[in-house]
Amino acid sequence: MQVWPGEAYPLGATYDGAGTNFAVFTEAADRVELCLLHDDGSETAVELRESDAFVRHAYLPGVMPGQRYGYRVHGPYAPERGLRCNSAKLLLDPYARAISGSISWGEEVYGYPFGSPDKRNDLDSAPHTMTSVVVNPYFDWGDDRPPRTEYHDTVIYEAHVKGLTMRHPELPEELRGTYAALAHPAVIDHLTKLGVTTLELMPVHQFVNDHRLVDMGLNNYWGYNTIGFFAPHNTYASWGDRGQQVLEFKSAVRALHEAGIEVILDVVYNHTAEGNHLGPTLSFRGLDNPSYYRLADDPRYYMDTTGTGNSLLMRSPHVLQLIMDSLRYWVTEMHVDGFRFDLAATLARQFHEVDRLSSFFDLVQQDPVVSQVKLIAEPWDVGEGGYQVGNFPPLWTEWNGKYRDTVRDLWRGEPRTLAEFASRLTGSSDLYQDDGRRPLASINFVTCHDGFTLHDLVSYNHKHNEANGEDNRDGESHNRSWNCGAEGDTDDPAVLALRARQMRNFVATLMMSQGVPMISHGDEFARTQRGNNNAYCQDSDLSWVQWPQDDNDLLDFTRAMVWLRKDHPVLRRRRFFHGRPVEGTHDDLSDIGWFTPEGKEMTQRDWESAQASALTVFLNGNAISEPGPRGERITDDSFLLMFNASPKALDFVVPVNHGRQWQVVVDTARPEGVPPGTGPKVAAGDRLTLVDRSLTVLQRPD
Repeated sequence: MQVWPGEAYPLGATYDGAGTNFAVFTEAADRVELCLLHDDGSETAVELRESDAFVRHAYLPGVMPGQRYGYRVHGPYAPERGLRCNSAKLLLDPYARAISGSISWGEEVYGYPFGSPDKRNDLDSAPHTMTSVVVNPYFDWGDDRPPRTEYHDTVIYEAHVKGLTMRHPELPEELRGTYAALAHPAVIDHLTKLGVTTLELMPVHQFVNDHRLVDMGLNNYWGYNTIGFFAPHNTYASWGDRGQQVLEFKSAVRALHEAGIEVILDVVYNHTAEGNHLGPTLSFRGLDNPSYYRLADDPRYYMDTTGTGNSLLMRSPHVLQLIMDSLRYWVTEMHVDGFRFDLAATLARQFHEVDRLSSFFDLVQQDPVVSQVKLIAEPWDVGEGGYQVGNFPPLWTEWNGKYRDTVRDLWRGEPRTLAEFASRLTGSSDLYQDDGRRPLASINFVTCHDGFTLHDLVSYNHKHNEANGEDNRDGESHNRSWNCGAEGDTDDPAVLALRARQMRNFVATLMMSQGVPMISHGDEFARTQRGNNNAYCQDSDLSWVQWPQDDNDLLDFTRAMVWLRKDHPVLRRRRFFHGRPVEGTHDDLSDIGWFTPEGKEMTQRDWESAQASALTVFLNGNAISEPGPRGERITDDSFLLMFNASPKALDFVVPVNHGRQWQVVVDTARPEGVPPGTGPKVAAGDRLTLVDRSLTVLQRPD
């Protein structure tokens, strides 16, 4: 076999049409072998003799796409010094564009003998581990263009590739659970009818099914256990894992873009699947353990702010390069439109505490590619000081956990909620205004993959995670949920009616709130996980979306609410409310008003009342301060939002001096919804009776 020197950049395996350049970083190694793997189980080893700045490299003419490969690193195995090189372990390329196969769990994939973690294990892992694959980078994107949907027009739909599509009745059996299923017209039609602009996919980077879960007969369903930051997860491909997963993913993105739908990836750059000091040796640990991971004072052990056993070393230039190269790759080569960063507070931990101006955020800020896509932080981790809602830099938006908690508290009847609810409804200026951000920095959600589904939020007081095999100890115990009078399944018509109304309340509140709404897949037709609020290991009917045979009332209601929001700019403002008349708008009314159910302006005493659970909000469509794209003035209809979160029916008086004639356009007490133009008309000073725990929206045409 011919071996040419090759180049140190780019890292990974780069096919150029005639051969492949291989480049891998390791400062810890004495020697590195590139191993080409053959289908008969044999391998051809090529020593990488060229090294530039600790990057070993070679070019192999004739090595084509589909070739499986891995690395063997010869060097010190000295856990007491943080070094875990072991040439018996075939290692994945951290820059692999595709990964083939799965792990056959056993002592072979661990760097130490079971029971002796400081000793070296010389069992060969090659027959038992995954392998890297050379990929053909060429793909016909046609005239693909990123939709570039503005945040104020964005409706995010969080979904799992397999969970969303596995039970869709219109999909061919062989496509279910795959990237190809996302591109199927039936799935795209559902998303477009719902009004979704942005599909946020739960992890699609290659991940690992944990040894513990496999032994229990379970799987890492969610996928927050990454081992390949450049490789699409191979089991989501319908027609092969020797690079076909890359083509299939690209085809899905192209089809979604054609429908005007953005694709955002939920990415996990805070840790890897190698776990703690007792974890397997799959890639990074065997290549250069101290360069990739945050080690403890005793370097045999790992710092862990993620709850997974390890954390990547965010002050390492090689880790930062890996992450930035990965992000750019997914934007430039895979055409994705943004990222949601799992446990993003960990990315800011250069040393110990969360540093808002850490190197990672500096790099993102100045990067000409990554800075231009949607960047969403999950603004917390499990480490000390890890709850950082409202503290990310100006380019970033955030999952607003305070929005979720406050909206749940309001509708379950928690006292002293009204004042904070007003802030969350209007875009959380207390969190985002001080650093120059706007309401659109707030990604509003009531439910997501982690926790109860919308149906379960109104059906269970307690988690029911027995299927996870941890005696119901796992998962959040404080869910701010309320079962409406019966735990779980019930035939009580009053309880079922209240639950349905509560689900409509949550959907309507989400779509009436300033900020960017996010829907969790299947919530639009009330999917259930039977009370399991931590379905991370449930790759089964429990967590797959069960598609209804026909549209149901909640789906119709959700569609109507999404489109109402899309049709009215006053419901998706780009700037915070001023709380006063807006200069130049020729309207002497404030841009927003707050009223008691009696139609009187709210006083400080009203806000501070422990039992206050009802209010009316006036949104002035004639007082929108932000201009249109060409500097034109934006005007809209005005709205009154009437919230009755109390356990009894209340009369609401339509405020005077804010419009003479109004029409009901939303009433969550009506299961069938309010078809356009059919709602009752009311006048200033009229009384409306809102049943317990319901929301009514009035519209004033302007």
